[in-house]
Formats: sequence, C-alpha cells, structure tokens
Amino acid sequence: MTAKRPTLSIKPVAPQRRPRPPAPAPATAAPAPAAAAAPAPAPAGALPHLRQAYEVKPVLQPGYLPRLKPDSLALCLLGAANAVAQVRAGAALPQALTTAFGVTQASPQVRGAIQDIAYRTMRQLGRSEVLLGVMTSKAPEPPMLASLLCCALSLIDTPEGATAPYEAFTVVDQAVTVATAHPDMAHAKGMVNAVLRRFLREREALLKTALQDPVALWNYPQWWIDTSKAAYPQQWQAILSAGNAQPPLTLRVNLRKTSVAAYLQLLVDAGIGASQIGATAVRLDKAIGVTLIPGFEAGLCSVQDAGAQLAAPLLDLHDGMRVLDACAAPGGKTGHMLELAQLELTAVDSDPKRLVRIEENLQRLGLSATLKAFEAQTSVWWDGQQFDRILADVPCTASGIVRRHPDIRWLRRKGDALQLATLSAKILDNLWQMLRPNGKLLFVTCSLWPQESEAQAAAFAVRHGAIRLAAPGQLLPTAGAEQDHDGLFYALFQKNAS
Repeated sequence: MTAKRPTLSIKPVAPQRRPRPPAPAPATAAPAPAAAAAPAPAPAGALPHLRQAYEVKPVLQPGYLPRLKPDSLALCLLGAANAVAQVRAGAALPQALTTAFGVTQASPQVRGAIQDIAYRTMRQLGRSEVLLGVMTSKAPEPPMLASLLCCALSLIDTPEGATAPYEAFTVVDQAVTVATAHPDMAHAKGMVNAVLRRFLREREALLKTALQDPVALWNYPQWWIDTSKAAYPQQWQAILSAGNAQPPLTLRVNLRKTSVAAYLQLLVDAGIGASQIGATAVRLDKAIGVTLIPGFEAGLCSVQDAGAQLAAPLLDLHDGMRVLDACAAPGGKTGHMLELAQLELTAVDSDPKRLVRIEENLQRLGLSATLKAFEAQTSVWWDGQQFDRILADVPCTASGIVRRHPDIRWLRRKGDALQLATLSAKILDNLWQMLRPNGKLLFVTCSLWPQESEAQAAAFAVRHGAIRLAAPGQLLPTAGAEQDHDGLFYALFQKNAS
C-alpha cells in the first residue's frame, strides 16, 4: 500500500506587528472641532498590514456530473470510481452504489455495469493499489482519481483464465475521458493515460514485482491474511481463494407452495440451468435478476445461500411454537422458519429500515410475523413470556461472506472481532433469560474467526450451564459441484429444565 501524500499547503510569512504610535499628551481643555485629519504615513520600514493566512486546499466535487455519453463506459467508470472512493472512506458498498447511481443519473443498464465494475474492483483492490504504488512515486490524489485508476486496472488486469469484459484500449480511452471531464481529476489526465499504458506495456514485469506483496497476491489486508493463517494453518489459502470467487445465485424453494423437483422442472421449462445442492437449495448455473426468476414474485422461492438455509431446520420447529428471531434482518431465516411451521414468531432488529425489507419479503411469501425495532441486547421490548425457540444470528465481522460482500475486507479492522464478540456475548446472555426450560437457542455467525464463533460458543455454555446439541459448527466457504456455500458457524443449545 502506498502512503497518502500530504495536503499541499501555502503558508506565507507571518506579518510583523505594526509599531504602535506614541500616546498623545494629556490636554487641559477640550480641543476645538476641526476637519478630519489625513491618515498619518506609515513609519519608515513598516510592512503593510496583511490578512490572516489560510491553508490553500482544493474544494473537491465528488458529486459533479461531467458531460459523458449516457451509455458510455466512461460514465460506468465514473460511477464505479465514486462508489469505490466512498468505500475507502468507510461506506458499505451497497450504500455507496446508491449514492453513485444518483450522481451519475444512470439508466438501469448502466447501473448494472457500474455495480459490476465496483464489485470487480473490490475483489482486486489489494492488487490494484500495490500496482499503483509500483508505478507511481506518490499516491494519486484526490481519492476519486486513485479509485478511477483501480477501476480501470480491474478491467484490464483480469485474473488468469478470465475473459476481459472490454478491450484494453477502450478502457484506457474512457478512463482518460473521465479524468479530462471531471474538475477533480482534469489535472491528472496525462498521468491516467501514462499509468494505464505503462501497465499494458510492462504487465508481466509489473505483476511479478507487485505479487511479491501478499496484499496484492491475495487481495486482503495483511492482518486478515495473518489471522486466516493463525486460525486455519492448513486451509487458509483455500479460504482466501474462495472469498475472491464470484458467488452463485442460490435459491431456497418454498415447500409451502411447491416441491424442489417441481421447481427444478419450472426452471427447465424456462430454459434456466440449475442443480440441487441442499434440502431446499437450488443453485442457478448463471446469475439472473430476481425479476427474471420464475415464481419469485409468487413466493415460490427466495434468494438465500445454501449454508444459511441450514439454520431453520436445526431448530426443530413445530406448529404453535413461540419463536424469536433476534437480529433478524434481512429476514431470509425469518421467512424460512415460517415456511416450515405455523409459528407465533417475533422478529427483532435494531434498524427500522431493515425491518421494512423483512415485511416486504414476508408479504411476497404470504407469511406474517410481529416485527419490533429494538436492540437484541436489551429487554425493554420483551413481554416476559418465554420462547420455545430462539434464533440468535448475532453481529460479527462477516468474514465468512466476503465473496458476496467483497468490501467487508477493506472496511473491517483487526480489533473489530473483539468488539463484536463482546456485543454478541451480551446479546446471547440477554436472550437466554427469554428461553423457556427445555427450549433451544441456535447461535449463528457468518464469521470465520474462532474468537467470534467456537470460543464464543464454549464460553457461553460454561456461563449458563447450557446443554450443547449436535450442530455443524464451523462451515468453511466452499464452491463445489455438490456443496457451495459461504462460511458460517452454528452452535445449538438447550436450556436445562432443572
């Protein structure tokens, strides 16, 4: 990684203080009115009075929309660069893309291209940033400029065996077009052209140098690589590689409305290739928009990772049970539980906006639940009646789902696991009091770090004397013909009746 260049500052020499004129001699009588006197000349050698000095800083315009063709690659690069710059400033990629779509005023087709470039860039960000460090003496500024270069590199520096989505000369031309048209980057249009053309000329040598850096080789922060090695000495390389792969589109078949066999036939009739990879999990051969998925709007299926589909069956649900889904958003597991049994289900999440999404999904599926916007580590929302089952999908670093959310690796910090594990422990302890004797609590995380998963589960069992039942434990991310899922952790507990 290259260090940021310090902000240019122009600091003039501080002005000298003007000598104070001597005080007038005291008068014995009020002077007679007189005409206004002309200002006295400044003493010889005195400097003129200067205004207060300020640092000169550029005023950036990340929301500026230059005149670019509405269907051009240049507009797509601009939108993707805007989103990537926001992520590097701390925003999550989905929210960053929403802002970028507004800035570019892009059509749905262009939005798809912007999203594709942004996700490609996130998966190759370590490699691109190290390459920029090799090819430039200073970090490109402002952030939008560095992000534009990373987006362009992600399109011309395709992984081995992959097909480039655009011709290299087109990418270079369109990146220069963006830089030329945008006031924040116009000063560097020559540099954009020179850097990208140099990469095309010297690609082999530049990559040989860059890939000596583990950050470029694996496309993760160094602390993430080190943590993976420590936790999984034998599997760490496979884990990192899986996180860089393009995720599949996996569906959960709604058994209330159809069967897996019938739904697979529906896909065949629609000319869509698919295969069954779980009890209710169907993986499409090629990802498509949800509006194109047969039966989606009718509630025949939902989008959900095959590993996440294990949660609801583990709870052994039966009609009439009182069930709590804590930290419920976005609601995939909520819907799955209601598909398996007639439940009195309460879904709690701290974000009211995310609860709206749960409600929309339940309406599509023809299901209902009680939704409450509260933090799961509090009990102010609880009516005092204990639950038969509790699903605790607690906050975590999400290190197991980076293939779907590649920005996570660049947003997390090494100390986040400890902070989130502390919060998760508070949530689990709070929920345990809400579970009836002989009831079951399923502890779930989408983390790979033992601090948030196995160590958390073991400590919880000791604190509460909980009976630990059979569950998958740590699932490592995998992409095979028969198994294809993210990295999740499951621990199932039963409350002693005595």
